[in-house]
Amino acid sequence: MLMADRVIAGAIMALSLYFMWHASELSIGWNGMTGGPGGGAFPFWLSAIMFVCAGGILMRSLRGRTNYSGNFFDPETLSWVVSVAIALAVTIALMPIAGSYIALPLFMFWYLKIFGKHSWTLTGALCICTPVFLFFFFEVTLKILLPKGLTEPLFFPLYAMFF
Repeated sequence: MLMADRVIAGAIMALSLYFMWHASELSIGWNGMTGGPGGGAFPFWLSAIMFVCAGGILMRSLRGRTNYSGNFFDPETLSWVVSVAIALAVTIALMPIAGSYIALPLFMFWYLKIFGKHSWTLTGALCICTPVFLFFFFEVTLKILLPKGLTEPLFFPLYAMFF
């Protein structure tokens, strides 16, 4: 298991460096003309965080400390991981069609209410507040448009208010 940790951590670190290199072709700092971050800021810094986290996993595996016993996934856990991965793939496939503001709340509803069996209050609050937060954070503050698919005409009045 330690060898698997080392190989995967090394691969993630290499992939992170590759992403950082490509992201640095765009501006990674604050763009004074647009009043927001450059086009490469989020990919660069997210890749940097991914690099540091993978480095921590690599260091832990090199020290030889592990809490692993037996198989990494038992069959029940593996089925959970596969179902969430399928749900994420469906969510990503829905984004160009239904838009981010429909696909993400649908995934959150499935994950929180159906998969996680959380309360209606928590599920409703997160499924409503998250798209609103994402709209104001990405579209209004950072001026980064998220895919809206068929729902784009519904956003025209909001664009008139904020742009």
